Amino acid sequence: MSRPRVLSGVQPTGALHLGNWLGAIRNWVELQESHETFFCVVDLHAITTPHNPGKLASETLSTAALYMACGIDPSKSTIFVQSHIPAHSELCWILNCVTPLNWLERMIQFKEKAIKQGDNVSVGLLDYPVLMAADILLYDADFVPVGEDQKQHLELARNIAQQRINSRFKEVEKDLLKIPKPMIIKNGSRVMSLSDGLKKMSKSDDNDNSRINLLDPPELICKKIKRAKTDSYIGLEFGNPLRPEAENLLGMYAILSGKSNAVAQQECLEMGWGKFKPLLNDAATSALKPIQEKYKELMENRDHLNLVLKNGRIKAEQTAQKNLTRIRNALGFLPEK
Repeated sequence: MSRPRVLSGVQPTGALHLGNWLGAIRNWVELQESHETFFCVVDLHAITTPHNPGKLASETLSTAALYMACGIDPSKSTIFVQSHIPAHSELCWILNCVTPLNWLERMIQFKEKAIKQGDNVSVGLLDYPVLMAADILLYDADFVPVGEDQKQHLELARNIAQQRINSRFKEVEKDLLKIPKPMIIKNGSRVMSLSDGLKKMSKSDDNDNSRINLLDPPELICKKIKRAKTDSYIGLEFGNPLRPEAENLLGMYAILSGKSNAVAQQECLEMGWGKFKPLLNDAATSALKPIQEKYKELMENRDHLNLVLKNGRIKAEQTAQKNLTRIRNALGFLPEK
């Protein structure tokens, strides 16, 4: 019996941080034991905002290495680079031709990023959710692990599949596209900024001290934790809306130390920040040490990394091309001979 399929990925630009690991990649590692998993490095998404072309290739390879260093196993999961599969771009164009413009204009993330970019907003930024839909629908994904901030994008993918493709072409082929379901992972799904407990930890934040990057050396991690925003109360606790920083840092400590929230809170209930921060520092450096060591080992063996991505491309392309051919035929394109 086939296992349910999961697809996810992150952009290679910007350093992967604790939020990416604890909120996404750590959970992917568990999913590969029970699901058929496809994990891509979404480099096409990375160029929807200004990027450094001299770094894109190396950042893409580095991100793939971090996937593996965090526990994604190429023998259990398909690891590949988005731009290596031309079907992503082709399906995106097909979906563009059936997606109403006003669906894209109401996307919250587009509105927020468009304000920052002003007159330099690209069509690619507007079209980002359609490319994301193509990524998902191309692989007949049953589930897509998403945080709260990505639920709107997944809902768009579901609407495109159901309302703009399946309903229009049902006489050619019933249920042409599989309707993906969101997989909301609660534990650690929203790791917040070190400088603002109400703001999600982000690669795009200009302040590097707002996040702990997976490859930060121990001395830098220590410095960032020392500078992390706190409050004037003694003791850390969960569930107090007036103390978002306490909620965030205590939650980080619980996950990184492998303790339940209840145990972590009991341990730190009467603890001052001066005593707590070294605990968080030790937990963070200890948790990241094996990842950093494995990453270094992988980056020193580029041939192996490239072979993993080649094998991933071959497997992903077989699945993608099979589904794209079905879609092309349903839409009436002349088949290749």
